[in-house]
Amino acid sequence: MKKQILLVAMLCLFTLLGCKENSEKPSDLSQITLVSPEEAALLLQMQNTQLVDVRTVEEFETGKIEGAVNLVYQKNFSEKIAELDKSKPVLVYCQSGGRSAKCAEILKEAGFEKIYDLEGGLTQWARAGNEILK
Repeated sequence: MKKQILLVAMLCLFTLLGCKENSEKPSDLSQITLVSPEEAALLLQMQNTQLVDVRTVEEFETGKIEGAVNLVYQKNFSEKIAELDKSKPVLVYCQSGGRSAKCAEILKEAGFEKIYDLEGGLTQWARAGNEILK
């Protein structure tokens, strides 16, 4: 008898959770997608993809992906991203993937709709045989 009551209670709980309305804000629905260098290259062929390099100015000057904008990851990064269009996809990268992951989270919190993070950063981009501009 106790098992039946427990089963009915669990069934009711699952039913209630399943009927819950989706009250999330659009910014809560944005996702961060980790992409390979190959996938990133395809994304960059789309004219509306914004490419953001979050490395230091010195690192940026040693080499970058064509079309990248340098928005250095610092305390004021949230202010710097104001120049980007939240409705357009953003591909973010750093040297190896650590800083870009943090920046992707900031972009998500700021309400950007499509955020892509280059897995392995510029290091993997080069290893995959992609061009780096000096």
